[in-house]
Amino acid sequence: MSLSRHRARNAAIVVLALVLTGLGATGCGGRVGEGGRVGLVYMDAQGYYAGVRKGMLDSSRKLGEDVQILEINAQGDASKESRFVDTVSSAGVKALVMSPVSTTASIPAAKLAHDSGVKVICYNTCLTDAATRKYVSAWILGDPVKFGELAGAKAAEYFISRHITAPRIGVINCETVEVCRQRRAGFQKALSARLPKARIVANQQGTTIDSAVQVADRVLTAHHGLDAFYGESGGATMGAVKAVRQHGLIGKTVVFGSDMTTDLARELVDNRILKADVDISGRVVGKLAARTTAQVISGGKLGSQVVAAPVELYSTPRQARKWLAAHPDGLP
Repeated sequence: MSLSRHRARNAAIVVLALVLTGLGATGCGGRVGEGGRVGLVYMDAQGYYAGVRKGMLDSSRKLGEDVQILEINAQGDASKESRFVDTVSSAGVKALVMSPVSTTASIPAAKLAHDSGVKVICYNTCLTDAATRKYVSAWILGDPVKFGELAGAKAAEYFISRHITAPRIGVINCETVEVCRQRRAGFQKALSARLPKARIVANQQGTTIDSAVQVADRVLTAHHGLDAFYGESGGATMGAVKAVRQHGLIGKTVVFGSDMTTDLARELVDNRILKADVDISGRVVGKLAARTTAQVISGGKLGSQVVAAPVELYSTPRQARKWLAAHPDGLP
């Protein structure tokens, strides 16, 4: 190894130590192997990823004795994601568990990990089909089309019960990632199957609550008499709910949403604005990720590259109360 490469490697390990100081490394006892590290990347700060972290840490015994989980929130930034992957790949992680920021911009980071001998496991989001086949060992995924279909079917049921045959709907999206585009496709498919005159009159990005409130406010101003919003993510859904309330449209404009949180469960208990929410439990995904990563590290064969995560519909106050009782810590 050249002197410059040696220095670069040492610098990477120093940076890793700083990362761990800021983010916290978790030492975990287990059953598969001895020692080692696993990198864990969250796409952003939405509550879903806190649930993934909880599930992963609760199941980390599957990963081995004294395993450290090195974690970072990429904050939607592919360059930040790439720097972390470069660092942990140089520091000898066994596997990288990630929800990539972008199907395309995240490819170099996944390729680097793969070429460094690190097993790459996606959850929630992944890469292009070709890159996923080439660089990824497994992908924990709740079917995004089915996810959208559940919300679309429930929306159709709601409108039919109120004799609304041509509902006008605004979408607050997270379509920088493919799974959100697939969620909308499923929503439209199920809705149109029963209500062919239904129209999406606006489709704008608003992933965080604050940005979604602003987007929903503009949509409501531009489209008087809007029947409903569809929020493709938790932040989008909550932002739509808040905007409807701020405009005094309770009982007139409703919301169908995604990704359960404590606040959304409470809105569903109230049931005046939020009528249904589809969820893939972050904790369940985290547990599946830990189990799958252990299998991949130990050389075990998976039945399929895609590991299915359950998709659940919550559409009644009773279901929402049960969710709140089962999640007293608020982690989805």
